[in-house]
Amino acid sequence: MSMFSRILRCLFPPAAPATLSSLDAYQRWAAAYPPHAHNALMQAEEAAMRALFPPMAGKVVLDLACGTGRYGLLAGAAGAQTVIGLDNSAAMLHQNALPLLALATSEAIPLAGESVDVVLCGLALGHLPHLLPSIAEISRVLKPGGYALISDFHPFIFLNGQRRTFTAPDGKTYAVEHYAHLYADFHAAGRDAGLQVEEVLEPRLGQDAEVRFAGERLPGTPVIIAYRLRK
Repeated sequence: MSMFSRILRCLFPPAAPATLSSLDAYQRWAAAYPPHAHNALMQAEEAAMRALFPPMAGKVVLDLACGTGRYGLLAGAAGAQTVIGLDNSAAMLHQNALPLLALATSEAIPLAGESVDVVLCGLALGHLPHLLPSIAEISRVLKPGGYALISDFHPFIFLNGQRRTFTAPDGKTYAVEHYAHLYADFHAAGRDAGLQVEEVLEPRLGQDAEVRFAGERLPGTPVIIAYRLRK
């Protein structure tokens, strides 16, 4: 960024994008939201989640807050026997090609207790102000010994002013409702729900190299946090 650009930015800072509820955001975003990692942050997140994958062959997998089906498709490709997708956005489900889909929230999962081997939940629980209701439901539907893999926008960058944003078909940029959940919050929610945090990954875009995120330099700052919990 040139000195002139820096001066202009200081004198006339860009207006902060309007923040939408997650339902409103995904209603606007769904038609352009592909079922694969479509930016550098999501690529880093997906690499971390895949590194945490347990064996999927023959398993029943729940893609919770599935959106357009990214993790359900990955689970199927890894040999899962049954993949179920749940999301609270009808617009996102309309773009989802998984055969078993239902409209539901993570706080009220319409599945029997101890019916799922693996729960995958990518970049979704940060939209909720409270973790425990969703973590408790995840624990309820997991079989003993089952795994929950959960990723989130890293609280460090959110608390330092970065926001989850997207550009809608109308050309406007919006921020999505988000709440910072620290490692301690996930640990406590998991403990209370009968889940143990088994492994945590905190990838940095570009790994250890200085990278840009949302126009700012973040040398060495993790941008994603991914958890593997076991029942």
